Amino acid sequence: MSSFSQSQLHARSATIGLALAIVMFVTWVGVHLWSMFGFVLGNHWPFVPIIIALQCWLSVGVFIVAHDAMHGSLAPGLNRLNAFVGASVLRLYAGFAWRRMRDAHLEHHKHPGSAKDPDFNADNAHDFWPWYTRFLKHYFGWQSVAFISCVVLVYYFGFYVPLENIVLLYAVPAIASSFQLFYFGTYRPHRHEASAFPDKHNARTNHFGSMASLFSCFHFGYHHEHHLSPETPWWGLPRAHREYMRDQTN
Repeated sequence: MSSFSQSQLHARSATIGLALAIVMFVTWVGVHLWSMFGFVLGNHWPFVPIIIALQCWLSVGVFIVAHDAMHGSLAPGLNRLNAFVGASVLRLYAGFAWRRMRDAHLEHHKHPGSAKDPDFNADNAHDFWPWYTRFLKHYFGWQSVAFISCVVLVYYFGFYVPLENIVLLYAVPAIASSFQLFYFGTYRPHRHEASAFPDKHNARTNHFGSMASLFSCFHFGYHHEHHLSPETPWWGLPRAHREYMRDQTN
């Protein structure tokens, strides 16, 4: 393949990835701001679960954008742009530090499912809660606590956002998205089961249909394929999954 054709492929991938990221990010911010400053609970309680579910899913999506940026697959060949987008998204998501998150995730890919894997609970590779608690302690540090505390204080005391809006439509979706990301993107693919892992990547794939895969975790459940090809962006994983399954049956 010529360098020119490779450049074209990179440009196409960057265009698609950045366009999807912009739509996702703008929608995420828009829903958040409306739910803080425009939504009055009153008699509108039936809409609360819908908003929570939507904002949870969008939160997962923007984190997956940052994840692609860590691998350089958001905008292939544009390292500074990947770093800028990834750092910005992670900061707004929960005050996360870009370098710390990126380096830890790359270590996960170097040593998946081992004691050296920062995302793996080598002491308990079966139970959800001990693993999830360890996961939070590793990533949710003082910077995240300070960032979220400042946001809450500014909303409540500076803009008089109702406390129920902050709790239900900011805190709950954020916490729920961490559950969703951890369950579908870490625990389910890497937990130890009776059946062996397919290879050294110590990762399994969720055999969901494309829509279920999209809504569960933006195709991050196609996790074995992701470990086989970390440079494949999230929107390219369904194709990678189909190709992998076809190769397995041949």
